[in-house]
Amino acid sequence: MGDTFIRHIVLLGFEKRFSPSQHYVYMFLVKWQDLSEKVVYRRFTEIYEFHKLLKEMFPIESGQISSENRIIPHLPAPRWFDGQRTIENRQGTLTEYCNTLMNLPTKISRCSHVLDFFKVRPDDLKLPSENQGKKPETYLMPKDLRNNASDITGPIILQTYRAIADYVKNSNTEMTLKLGDLVDVVEKGQSGWWFCQTKEKRGWVPASYLEPTDSPDESEEQEPNYEGEPYITIKAYTSVEEDEMTLNEGETIEVIHKLLDGWWVIRKDEITGYYPSMYLQKSGQDNTQAKNLIKKRGAPPRRSSIRNAQSMHKLSRKRISQDSYRRNSVKFVQQRRMRQLGTPKEESKPQASPKSPMKPQPAVPPRPSQDLILNRCSESTKRKLMTSA
Repeated sequence: MGDTFIRHIVLLGFEKRFSPSQHYVYMFLVKWQDLSEKVVYRRFTEIYEFHKLLKEMFPIESGQISSENRIIPHLPAPRWFDGQRTIENRQGTLTEYCNTLMNLPTKISRCSHVLDFFKVRPDDLKLPSENQGKKPETYLMPKDLRNNASDITGPIILQTYRAIADYVKNSNTEMTLKLGDLVDVVEKGQSGWWFCQTKEKRGWVPASYLEPTDSPDESEEQEPNYEGEPYITIKAYTSVEEDEMTLNEGETIEVIHKLLDGWWVIRKDEITGYYPSMYLQKSGQDNTQAKNLIKKRGAPPRRSSIRNAQSMHKLSRKRISQDSYRRNSVKFVQQRRMRQLGTPKEESKPQASPKSPMKPQPAVPPRPSQDLILNRCSESTKRKLMTSA
């Protein structure tokens, strides 16, 4: 099975809780060596106690013997009273701390103290019950700021989605759903797998089984980009439906529309179709982790393959037809080729004489010489021409 270790720790944000009294907990998404992902909640006082013990375990690396040898990151002590502004401002420090911690030598980053602290506890699985009064307030960091930020959006109430059909989980990291179940979405992954929670459970769910409660359309979905982004297929796929594409591993394609359900519209030459985003990787990036994730979970199902799907909305979702994708894509590709092959207009025009601003006249063929004319004439014609001259 191999050694247990943590691949990555992402600070998602924090929660403001009101039971048994008002307090704050930070939310971490922990990715383990088997590519499983768990959400854990920790108070800052717990994190600081963890940090203090880590320094005691590694006195040289914490700079206790010589400050020049310190590689364990600093972490400020908690204040007597941590208000919400302090909790918010500390997120940048915690993000940097976790990133540095994961890049330390394995004797530190993979020690039992680190692993035990970030393991899922029973309290991480318990969700506030209705009889505990006010519901916790969740504050999430924007995705583009999680690697280096101290600002957050907030307060944010997690988006609520509804299950359009029954879903049976295929692993312990997923969550079983019943038609009509309401879930709060914690994390929307580009793979089409979303991390959700209810009052009783948490886990990964295919986005294709969920719909917004306020509208059939997904407000966060991007517009098509017909210029395209270059990607490489890291896993072969054989089309099941007519609007999908069949490709081998290692082919270069262009992504023209990234959809939240994990099935992106791609272009190969002038052909377009759907392809699982999990099977795609940007050129030049290491695909080891992505391939391991494919083995662990695989691509989510498409909504068109879900039987007995029942939406709560009278209107259906607005979707671009594959014919429209192909038509617009072909038009863009042809225009791009014309720009690449065409010559500038200035070069195609005849050049005027620098001495005259007048427009150039059509070229006139040169008059043949008299000797050339004489050679082409008969003897009688030659005598006439010579006489007239």
